[in-house]
Amino acid sequence: MKKSREDKVINQFGLSNFSLRNRITVVLILFMLVVLGVSAYNNLPKESYPEVEQSTVLVGTPYPGNSPSDIENLITRPIEKEINTISEVKEIRSTSIQGYSTIVAEFDSGTDIEYAKSKVKDAVEKAQVNLPQDLPRESDIYEISFSDFPVMSVTLSGSYSIETLETYGEILKDELEIINDISKVEIGGVEEKEVAIKVNPFELEARSLSFTDIENAIKYENISVSGGNLLEKDMRRSVRLIGEFKSIDDIKNIIISNKNNKIVFLKDVANVDFGYKEIESYTRLSGKPVISVDISKRSGTNLLLLNDKVNLAIDNIKNQIPNDINIIIVNNQSQNTKEQVSTLENSIFSGVILVVLVLMFFLGVRNALFVGLSIPLSMCISFIILQLFGITVNMMILFSLVISLGLLVDNGIVVTENIYRFLEKGYSRIEATKLGIGEIAYPIITSTATTLAVFVPLAFWPGLTGKFMSFLPIGIIVTLLSSLFVALVINPVMISYLMRIEDNRGKDFRKYIQNSIVLVVLGILFIVFKLFWVGNVLIFISLFILSNYFIFVPLSKTFREKYLKALENKYSKFLNFLLLGRKPYYVIIFSVFLLFGTFQLLQLYPPKVLFFPENRPNYINVFIELPVGTDVDETNRFTKVIEEEVNKSVSSFKSIIESIVTYVGKRTLNVNDPAVLSMRDTPNRARININFYEFEKRNGINTTDILEKLRDDIDQYPGVSITFGKDRKGPPVGGEISIEISGPEFEELISQVENIRRYINESNIPGIEKLGLDLSTRKPELLIDFDRDRLRRYGLSTGMLANELRTSLFGKEISKYKIGEDDYKIQLRLDDEYRYDVNALLNKNITFRNQSDGRTYQVPISSFASMKMSNTFSSVKRKDLDKVITISSNVISGYNPTEVNSKIDMVLRNFPLPSGYSYKFGGEQQEQEEEMAFLSNAFMIALFLVFIIIVAQFNKIITPLIIMSSIILSTIGVFLGLLIFNMDFVVVMTMIGVISLIGIVVNNAIVLIDFIELNRKRKMIGKKVQLSIEEVMECITEAGRTRLRPVILTALTTILGLMPLAIGMNFDFVSFFKFYEINFYLGGDNMVFFGPIAWAIIFGLSFATFLTLLVIPSMYLIQVKLNRYLGLS
Repeated sequence: MKKSREDKVINQFGLSNFSLRNRITVVLILFMLVVLGVSAYNNLPKESYPEVEQSTVLVGTPYPGNSPSDIENLITRPIEKEINTISEVKEIRSTSIQGYSTIVAEFDSGTDIEYAKSKVKDAVEKAQVNLPQDLPRESDIYEISFSDFPVMSVTLSGSYSIETLETYGEILKDELEIINDISKVEIGGVEEKEVAIKVNPFELEARSLSFTDIENAIKYENISVSGGNLLEKDMRRSVRLIGEFKSIDDIKNIIISNKNNKIVFLKDVANVDFGYKEIESYTRLSGKPVISVDISKRSGTNLLLLNDKVNLAIDNIKNQIPNDINIIIVNNQSQNTKEQVSTLENSIFSGVILVVLVLMFFLGVRNALFVGLSIPLSMCISFIILQLFGITVNMMILFSLVISLGLLVDNGIVVTENIYRFLEKGYSRIEATKLGIGEIAYPIITSTATTLAVFVPLAFWPGLTGKFMSFLPIGIIVTLLSSLFVALVINPVMISYLMRIEDNRGKDFRKYIQNSIVLVVLGILFIVFKLFWVGNVLIFISLFILSNYFIFVPLSKTFREKYLKALENKYSKFLNFLLLGRKPYYVIIFSVFLLFGTFQLLQLYPPKVLFFPENRPNYINVFIELPVGTDVDETNRFTKVIEEEVNKSVSSFKSIIESIVTYVGKRTLNVNDPAVLSMRDTPNRARININFYEFEKRNGINTTDILEKLRDDIDQYPGVSITFGKDRKGPPVGGEISIEISGPEFEELISQVENIRRYINESNIPGIEKLGLDLSTRKPELLIDFDRDRLRRYGLSTGMLANELRTSLFGKEISKYKIGEDDYKIQLRLDDEYRYDVNALLNKNITFRNQSDGRTYQVPISSFASMKMSNTFSSVKRKDLDKVITISSNVISGYNPTEVNSKIDMVLRNFPLPSGYSYKFGGEQQEQEEEMAFLSNAFMIALFLVFIIIVAQFNKIITPLIIMSSIILSTIGVFLGLLIFNMDFVVVMTMIGVISLIGIVVNNAIVLIDFIELNRKRKMIGKKVQLSIEEVMECITEAGRTRLRPVILTALTTILGLMPLAIGMNFDFVSFFKFYEINFYLGGDNMVFFGPIAWAIIFGLSFATFLTLLVIPSMYLIQVKLNRYLGLS
């Protein structure tokens, strides 16, 4: 068929024409992409959250025996001062506690971690000249990585001693360390072993001996050295002296003195024991002591495959351990990963089905399959690209595919629908393909570019939250580029082979039956050979073929020829009516009124503001904190009381509880709070972790109700802090309430902080769980007050006194005891009978040799020193070189954190602080303000980029402004939807949805206006004068009628692609096809987390599509009239 005069204005697209000339090559590329894409998805590591590299370096410096204030002055401040000179450092936080300094240096986002570590290491080396010279070792400098945290814990329990359980744990540890995917395996719930030399001070002093005598005897006897080489004839033999201890008896029988032929053995003055260190922690599972083997994975490891390997390792060692040892995996992140990946995959499958069904009604079955195939093809290409760049499959990447579901078919819809229109005109398939793509190639490239431009700013999101969320725009950008390639290269070839005008007339019914029977027989054969999913899929295809003939094709034909054409005609008439007279102005006025009315409603009924979505707990933590200084055994005793209360409170929910694990002394901190990086476990803390089964196994029970029940049931005890926490979606950002008070003088700062806490409590602000401080001012201590002059007169020094007391109490490592490949410390200290006796310490003699006369003297400590009981603060914290104390609390369920913080802020405005002292909100509130500021900037940048692209396409200013108005219309829909359905405004998620809308909604406006311009060009053929207003109106009406189907269709596919995730619809297709299991439920964590983005896009796109079809034509006509009035065209 020859081209019509109107169609001659169409410029053909070179890339598509090239693919049509090389169709066989493109088909081969198609098959190759499918194979490589499926392989890439199977091989890509899968995990819950993206692995993000934190630009944070930690410096840890031990200086045992020094108070927090001494640690601050001697260690922390000199190092901080040097680190502060690094230009890339964004923030410095430090904590100085008894005997240890921790400094956390956060660098600017994007700073290479190795570079950051190198700069910090240089700074610490510069600070060495100002640090004490007697530090036990150099500062530890290391990066902070999420992969260092355990991904699962294997617990071993049974009626055996802890020592026996540890032996079996070591067997499991050795088996696990063989697995390459595991970076670290640690045994918890048991202390390390040591050789303890427990000295009797009276026996030691009676023989005029000191700790130094024992130290020297052990140190110089427990050695193995090389003596060089001995030449004997023509052979050289290496000479070795092997003197290391072989047994504990070797140590006991060491001679430490031989004065006047009086031999003193070590066993005469001390007990020597080989056993566990003093207990510092306890671990229990369901109230029973357990050994836990904690597993950390390597970066980039597939967590699901790692779980399988761990289970295999457990099976391998079962023949080496008794059958009555209970082995249970707890805190298994792979279960959460499996659930999230599975539900997102099911959301993708459900979305694809809904999208294809809609396509079948709008485009016909055959054309729908052309467009529908672009979904898996685009995803296959995306997986190949993700694998090339080393990006894992995580919840953010999978959700980017869910968002892209509707977007990636948009290009295919426009291409297929346009080619089909030319085919209906009578063109051949090849010619129709060339003309169809040539007409809309540049508009869809522009529309894709506008969508990509929207997500480009989000890809440069700074900070930890940004690194976490940036995988979403990356996934969308990759998928949309893939879909554009499919639409312009792959689809034309498929269409040129297979597209035809759909009609059942002339089709051979028997052929359909034969094909169906063949597929059913093949399916049954596969089922017989237990390849269930292959057989079931073949049977499903056979049923689809029959349904296609009897149901889908007739229904699609009826819908398109009857209902869709009726809709197009009614819309055309209505649009023609709206364009008459002053009605276009009324449409604009109504839109503006709607815009201002919506924002007025937002002022009257503001939605609740959240930082990240509030999820139902997957686990609950009960945090117990006794007064600082409480012994770990007392903490353990009290924790058992709370354990009983917890078990009683949750007894009716046992069916959904996977495990209850108790930690005392260690692993007791809140991992959701970044501040824990600078904190250390202490014996006065405990944590009870209640872990629940996956969402679908909870029988509809809301775990938030369990959290509130625990809050109500657990008694509060004087002097004890009992708080509750749960897992939170997203990166760790700190407490829901976090108020940082800073000032120069620490004593005054403590006083002001206490006053502020009291002031807030007296204000009775609802929603606050319990205000706590990150500082304890009542840490008990024993002060040694001594007379320096008298000390020196005795021939002693302060250092000698300090060493005597430290060795007596804390102990001193004097050597190593080797058993095979394991090394154990040999610790020297007083026997516990005297070690914890104040009088025994005070009356202990310091034995020393006088350098002037060589005689040995013994001087009791009480002759020049006294002791008194006192209290001090537990730590000194600093932020950006200023002392800071933080008041923090959780927010009770049902209350909005933003509202509670706003009320606290209003109360504190009336609180008088001295000059030099200030407060600011940190934690979640600070992050919320920072992310809102970035997202607002990203919104403006996205608007600008989209505007530039549209201006470049149309080479006009007014037309792009008309297109941009659709963005304003979409925001009306978002906020009206939130108000009508009483939904929360989630800062990160809702804003991402709003920004995403910029690129989505302008696409329809671009295609619509481009078609109006094309119609005007066609009507200008053969004319020498400009078109009349009536002819322009005809062009607008014709463009609206022609583009109505793809406009509605692209909106519907995007909305339906997101709908399964928005409502939390989960149907396990794999289980259904493999095992005939029907697993269907609504809800889940993915719905909670991603739902706000989905609903924002659904609300905005629904409203914008409706108004775009009416407002854009009206604005275009007004623009034409204005140009005519001004004489511009």
